[in-house]
Amino acid sequence: MTAFKFEAGSSFPSITKSTLEGDTRDLSKPITGKDWQLLIVYRGRHCPLCTRFLNQLTEYRSRLDAINIDLVAVSGDSKEQLQEHTGKLDVNFPLFYGLSLEEMKSLGLYISHPRSEQETDHPFAEPGLFVINEKGTLQVVDISNNPFVRPDLENLVSGLEWIRKNDYPIRGTYPYN
Repeated sequence: MTAFKFEAGSSFPSITKSTLEGDTRDLSKPITGKDWQLLIVYRGRHCPLCTRFLNQLTEYRSRLDAINIDLVAVSGDSKEQLQEHTGKLDVNFPLFYGLSLEEMKSLGLYISHPRSEQETDHPFAEPGLFVINEKGTLQVVDISNNPFVRPDLENLVSGLEWIRKNDYPIRGTYPYN
């Protein structure tokens, strides 16, 4: 089995998705007024750990705003599934739906089949986190093959504050060839 590895420092692909409210956006680009983007890929409404992680992210929104980083999240769920999930969410950032298998693959995400119809009705991405800088390149990447491994949010946000303050370079770019 081989999988694509999305390399730090690479140009981030354009992926356009919609919110429940009908707003459409290229997820690689921050909103006006911000110059970096933090994109969270979550498993979907079936995942209680994702629900908890997204709700906890809300507590860090003002600190991300202070360092000019926009925050968005996306899953492979349908519009209906996201609508159902919002009843369990209390977030202050946009949620997008409909990430396709090809888009998941293009980001180098791990993809799982549902264990049962009660879980969900489609293959889904395991957790991923991408920080895209002002040049549209991948500054930070964190992907997991299961829902139990995610970055500690305090460490993540304080690290991003440090990166922004100190013009810290993209790490992990040593060539394999």
